Amino acid sequence: MPTTMTIECPECAAGAELRPDAMAGEVLQCPDCGVELEVISVSPPQVELAPTVEEDWGE
Repeated sequence: MPTTMTIECPECAAGAELRPDAMAGEVLQCPDCGVELEVISVSPPQVELAPTVEEDWGE
């Protein structure tokens, strides 16, 4: 049976659970501060702040 993994938000240091079916590259939201986190690795579980997407004005 898959188990959840615990990660720590790099912004607020709150603990959160990573779903067993999470994949690298997935973006999730910190349940405490609401910042977007990108899953960097699932083994070991690691997240970083998700890069902000800037609007492209066609330049």
